[in-house]
Amino acid sequence: MSSGREVRLLENDDGWWTARDVEAEVSSQGPTNTEALENLEEAVALAAGDIGRLPTDDE
Repeated sequence: MSSGREVRLLENDDGWWTARDVEAEVSSQGPTNTEALENLEEAVALAAGDIGRLPTDDE
């Protein structure tokens, strides 16, 4: 994750973890805190348009 960004990490009642990037207003989950942070990194990149693509009409 980029330095200087506020990320909040919360362990949920069901044992899963939620990670939230406050500035990007993006959240993700995972069964461990590490996986939640990894998923968050991908979600932030998707939201910023740094990875991924729009689906084609055929999709």
